[in-house]
Amino acid sequence: MSIKLEHVVLASPEQMEFIIEGMRNPMNSWKKTDSGYGCDSGLCSAPCAFSPQWCGNTPRYVLGENDRSLMRRLSKAGTDHRKFMRMLPVYVRITAPLYWWNEFDTYKVGTVANICSTMHKIQAKEFILEDFSCEHLNRIGTSSLWDIIDILNLDRKLYLNGGDYKGEHYAPKDKQVWWQMIQLLPSSYNQTRNVMMNYEVLANIYKSRKNRKLDEWCELCKWIESLPYSELIMGGTNEKMA
Repeated sequence: MSIKLEHVVLASPEQMEFIIEGMRNPMNSWKKTDSGYGCDSGLCSAPCAFSPQWCGNTPRYVLGENDRSLMRRLSKAGTDHRKFMRMLPVYVRITAPLYWWNEFDTYKVGTVANICSTMHKIQAKEFILEDFSCEHLNRIGTSSLWDIIDILNLDRKLYLNGGDYKGEHYAPKDKQVWWQMIQLLPSSYNQTRNVMMNYEVLANIYKSRKNRKLDEWCELCKWIESLPYSELIMGGTNEKMA
């Protein structure tokens, strides 16, 4: 595994209304908005309160062409003009190796994350090969990783239960044993975080990371391309990664 992206949450219809209203504040152009509740057939002619019984279609928020066109123009105009993108939230649960998270942490402004802590829960479960991103390891590398996993599991059992090891006695929850797990843990270990970002952050990520060597960045950028209104993130073009 390189990276897993799940439980994606995007802007609600109420948030979209608020964002578009603010986007049109500088020119007082609220009357030009053409977005609202609708379905694949277009905007609803009357409020339907998300009731499928209204017309048989499943209602959703529909971005009108006037509003989409303004978003595209502001996006191309640069960060000073596309402040609405900072208000477009994206929530996603990401599982990725620690070596990738070290690079992701460059993006501190505009992101918030809740982490599955290795500090507090490293001993919670037995270590297995699937806990690590090791798809590029050769036979020697995989064998070495297995050796580390065996040592980590030995330390885990010693930390939980206590006991004797090579002439030394350790009590349960001995901090010295805990340190062995913390400092031996490879950077290929997969960690899960629930992350909040916005479209401006994603635009910065896409611009600077889409051609990086790490598979994780390539997969993340392909996911970004699949988001609604992704042309705003990609610089107003439909040019996707090869």
